[in-house]
This record gives sequence, C-alpha cells and structure tokens, in this order.
Amino acid sequence: MNSRTVEIWVGIFTAAGVAALFMLAMQVSNLSSIGGTAGYVLTATFENIGGLKERSPVTVSGVRVGRVESINYDLESFEAVVSMKINDDYQGFPEDTSASIFTAGLLGEQYIALEPGGSLDNLKDGGRIQLTQSALVMEQIIGQFLFSMSSDEKQE
Repeated sequence: MNSRTVEIWVGIFTAAGVAALFMLAMQVSNLSSIGGTAGYVLTATFENIGGLKERSPVTVSGVRVGRVESINYDLESFEAVVSMKINDDYQGFPEDTSASIFTAGLLGEQYIALEPGGSLDNLKDGGRIQLTQSALVMEQIIGQFLFSMSSDEKQE
C-alpha cells in the first residue's frame, strides 16, 4: 500500500473514534434526547431529592417514559417540586400513581420510578402526583447505623 492510502485509512479510523466518543459523551450526559419531544407535564413534591438532576430518566417498570424537566424549591411547603415531562406515548397514569427516587446501581445516577395505582381517573397535563418517596441518602443511612451501633455499645 502506498502512504497516501494508509493516511486515508488512519483518518477514517480517527474520525470514527471521535464520533464514537461524541456518542458516548451524549449518552452519559443525557443530552442525546435534547430535542423537544411531545408530551405532558406531571409534578411531584419530595422532601429530599438527593442527587436528582434535570433530564434524569422517569421510568415505569424499568421502561423510560419521560425525563425530569425542572426542579424547583417551594418556599411555602419547604419541599422540592419536580416537573416531569412524560412522552405522549404513555398517557393514562391513574391519579393514585406514586413516585419514588431510586439510584441506578450503587453509585449510579438517580431517577424517578413511577408506580401506577388502581384509580379509574387519570392524571392530566399539569397534574400532581400526591404519593411520593424521597431519595435515600447514603450519608444519612450510614450516620444512623453508626449512631445505633454506638448507643448499643453504651448499653452493654
């Protein structure tokens, strides 16, 4: 092979590598679906959202049905208000649907998991999810464990 052909192949592989890194960066940063998809907005309030961020996934039974659109703080209730944009393909969640904040893996990103209830009435655009479970914060759990261990040692 002449050196010109080798240079072309090296350029092609370099471009493919840069494109692969770009796609990986888009997936990791949740920017791959930044184009506005049609959907409706649901809100929920949480005492503690942990490390939940905008564009975090919203799932039902492990299936991504939407993303967190915004996170605000309510000065009257002293809670975090999370707005979620649910894709139009997933309409008809019952009014008694619950929302919980979970962590993907031990050190993974946090996401909202919805669990549909049994109500016959459905949530509409702008609806509020009443039943919520806040994020478990590892520092609080470890602190409670250490506190209970130290109090058990003092009693013996």
